[in-house]
Amino acid sequence: AFQENEIKLLTAEIECLKNFGCLGISPSLEGLRDENAKLKYRLNFLQKSLQEERSKTAKSMININSRLQEIFGAAIQAAYPDLENPPLVVTPSQQPKFGDYQCNSAMGITQILLKTKEQKVSPREIAEKITKNIPANECIEKVEIAGPGFINVHLRKDFVSKQLSSLLINGVQPPAVGKRKKVVVDFSSPNIAKEMHVGHLRSTIIGESMCRLFEFAGYDVLRLNHLGDWGTQFGMLIAHLQDKFPDYLTVSPPIGDLQAFYKESKRRFDTEEEFKKRAYQCVVLLQSKNPDFIKAWELICDVSRKEFQKIYNCLDITLIERGESFYHEMMKDIVKEFEDKGFVQVDDGRKIVFVPGFPVPLTIMKSDGGYTYDTSDLAALKHRLCEEKADILIYVVDSGQSVHLQTVFAAGQMIGWYDPKVTRVAHAAFGVVLGEDKKKFKTRSGDTVRLIDLLEEGLKRAMDKLKDKERDKVVLTEEELKAAQTSVAFGCIKYADLSHNRLNDYVFSFDKMLDDRGNTAAYLLYAFTRIRAIARLANIDEQMLRKAAREEVLILDHEKEWKLGKCILRFPEILQKILEDLLLHTLCDYLYELATTFTEFYDNCYCVEKDRQSGQIVKVNMWRLLLCEATATVMAKGFDILGIKPVQRM
Repeated sequence: AFQENEIKLLTAEIECLKNFGCLGISPSLEGLRDENAKLKYRLNFLQKSLQEERSKTAKSMININSRLQEIFGAAIQAAYPDLENPPLVVTPSQQPKFGDYQCNSAMGITQILLKTKEQKVSPREIAEKITKNIPANECIEKVEIAGPGFINVHLRKDFVSKQLSSLLINGVQPPAVGKRKKVVVDFSSPNIAKEMHVGHLRSTIIGESMCRLFEFAGYDVLRLNHLGDWGTQFGMLIAHLQDKFPDYLTVSPPIGDLQAFYKESKRRFDTEEEFKKRAYQCVVLLQSKNPDFIKAWELICDVSRKEFQKIYNCLDITLIERGESFYHEMMKDIVKEFEDKGFVQVDDGRKIVFVPGFPVPLTIMKSDGGYTYDTSDLAALKHRLCEEKADILIYVVDSGQSVHLQTVFAAGQMIGWYDPKVTRVAHAAFGVVLGEDKKKFKTRSGDTVRLIDLLEEGLKRAMDKLKDKERDKVVLTEEELKAAQTSVAFGCIKYADLSHNRLNDYVFSFDKMLDDRGNTAAYLLYAFTRIRAIARLANIDEQMLRKAAREEVLILDHEKEWKLGKCILRFPEILQKILEDLLLHTLCDYLYELATTFTEFYDNCYCVEKDRQSGQIVKVNMWRLLLCEATATVMAKGFDILGIKPVQRM
């Protein structure tokens, strides 16, 4: 609408330029030509942009729930024009006898009319008035009023059939989201010189999946890895490096086990007073950018990076490193800005900031003049808001950091860096990973579980599972077996995490996640492979399916065909909900529902009919194969968002 309006204005402006002579105005001819050329260029750009936007929107999957909300919103507005912000509640029906969707707004409107206008009107009467005002539309077959005032909505079969055909022709296209916004996601964030452990698993997996979702929805996504790569711990690491590898400046030190290296330096820091003093001196020299100490710091960071990357490669994670060191030069200005605006108090030499509503202040400078995590987090927040111009900023960090992050966000709001009505700053918190004893997940010796060990164990168990089913003997080639092992191992680890509400703790169990029954990646991956095989075993290739998608009408006469068709088209609703609440388990639940709904359909509706004696194919019901293809297409996109790689043969 904005582009159309601007096109009208530009067209009018060009006409004005043409008419300058008629009005007796004589600006320089060159100036007129330049201005006219600029306006025409802008007009051409806008027309092309609008055309592309319309083409993209035409291919987008329709969010049926949103479309019904538009229809019922218009009906309520027409029925009750004086009502401000009336409740608009549209949900999928839980039982087929109640239609396909329900509008449950009448009960809420009853309460509003009673409170604001002192009118006592029954919900059923309100529902009747709403239904009389439903505008002409392409998707509703009929509506029925049930019970006290529920409006049951029955969708048109030709509408659902057309949407499925569009999906098959255009692929899974994201629902239109309007202006392209910038999203910054902070996730993973391990500490240099420490190995990634099971605690980093959730942030890494959840953050990657959120990025994939926003990217699919058309947002400009910046994936940031806020590494712990700066601070006092580097003093002891550098001092230990100098002692253990004195020629580190000329010969690259063979630090094989950085975790052991860290533990050695920490033990010396805690027990040797002289070493402790030297460690503090090393921090000062590092922060003053002494070249030898910067080199030592870079060496330690590089060893860690290589170890982190092994895990990121396994899990197919993409990140841009921007650790605490990136913001170090900005911290001085952060302190000054809070001082200039009168927010700083001095407490025993420390500079602190109290944020209204939060009892614990932020310490932005220590008594010795050093900065803190509070300072670096404020600097990161400002850079992301003011330099990166983020419209949406998401921190995928454990629940234990909730109060700290909320205080930092509130401080940024207090000082004027952002308005929460315009910019969304969210903490996507998550619970801890538990062992099967319901305690924090640890090794038998009580140590934290190394993430690389966990992934290797997953690969071993996945191969054992495949061999138990004798997939290695007659079904798969060696290459296919390896691909299936990787798909199942890493897919199951990711899905086990993502299928739980991230706000809750969850129990890590290889036995449960590798079970091919129930809501697991193993079950879904097997289901997907079976669906993909149906057309292949009927000798129907991709080209034949594409041709059929353009020519065939998808018949949805059988109740199981109808149920599956509607389930497939709920995909945009699911994605929209997750974009709003950032709860990815909703997508997992949907994929499981889609797979089980497909099984019901396949058990009741023959896709390929064979002769009972010979086993020869006698009939292919192409519209049903297209339903299989639509199911697989949506599942494949769901897997992609979750970071799971399915295989063609399993």
